[in-house]
Amino acid sequence: MRRYGKHTDEDDVRVRPNRKGNRPRTNIRPKHEDAADGMVLTVDRGRLTCLVDDRVVVAMKARELGRKAAVVGDQVALVGDLSGDKDTLARIVRITPRTSVLRRTADDDDPFERVVVANADQLAIVTALADPEPRPRLIDRCLVAAYDGGLTPLLIMTKSDLAPPDKLLELYGDLDIPYVVTSREELENGTAVARVRAELDGKITAFVGHSGVGKTTLVNALVPEERRRSTGHVNAVTGRGRHTTTSALALPLDGDEGWVVDTPGVRSFGLHHVDPSRVIHAFPDLEPGTENCPRACSHDEPDCALDAWVAEGHADPARLYSLRRLLATRERTDGD
Repeated sequence: MRRYGKHTDEDDVRVRPNRKGNRPRTNIRPKHEDAADGMVLTVDRGRLTCLVDDRVVVAMKARELGRKAAVVGDQVALVGDLSGDKDTLARIVRITPRTSVLRRTADDDDPFERVVVANADQLAIVTALADPEPRPRLIDRCLVAAYDGGLTPLLIMTKSDLAPPDKLLELYGDLDIPYVVTSREELENGTAVARVRAELDGKITAFVGHSGVGKTTLVNALVPEERRRSTGHVNAVTGRGRHTTTSALALPLDGDEGWVVDTPGVRSFGLHHVDPSRVIHAFPDLEPGTENCPRACSHDEPDCALDAWVAEGHADPARLYSLRRLLATRERTDGD
């Protein structure tokens, strides 16, 4: 029998066959007690840009983490070269348990969920009041994802100089969801930025919205270019000094009193990962009306109590329609 060391046999360790010089396999993983804490700012092709103290460090995921992926907003532990110097690389060896997760799928029939942001406190849903027209169904989907992932929603309505916010406020104004209405003029003179900032201070806020609503313009106003250059975040991500929103990017507000996470514009917001029984939580105006529903009610059947709840004036019929449309989509997906 071939021996590896004086007191080692095949019952003690597993040895990779036919690989000269390989060390024996072991299930013992290093504890990395000296690892430094950091926050993931962006992810690009396997490279993760992290903030460690006041330094921007590029890292890769350690092999011992297996298939577990780190995403923007994750609190992580890093070892290796933490200087932040050019062409240096650290390793992420631990990912702290998440307090919230914003997830989406490409479509409702797509089983592969994507974690967009971790540990965000709130989700800012940006919608234009005109050019392009508001999409209440997309807003409802974002609300479902926010409530399901443990984020507090914030509604930001832009371009109020082109159309009034009355119709959207009729749908969402009574839902106890904080909102901010902005115009292009207010964005230029800074008054809109001040009102939005009041909702962001001390929080990590993920911004989501479809293309053309002014989401990135608002983020750029909240975190000016000089602020980005002073911290080195943009240069560390793109190498050119300007970030195009093709992946999520975390940016600090002035005074380090909060964070803004800019996410790519979305055309759809799939909810394949959300259990249909939890969708009702995104409709707080309708949820009390389910108390008189029959057991295991699908909320789209003759005995559903929500019809009477809406008929009595407790909620807008358009909201019940939106709920049932989302549930019908999920049921078709589950049956495929």
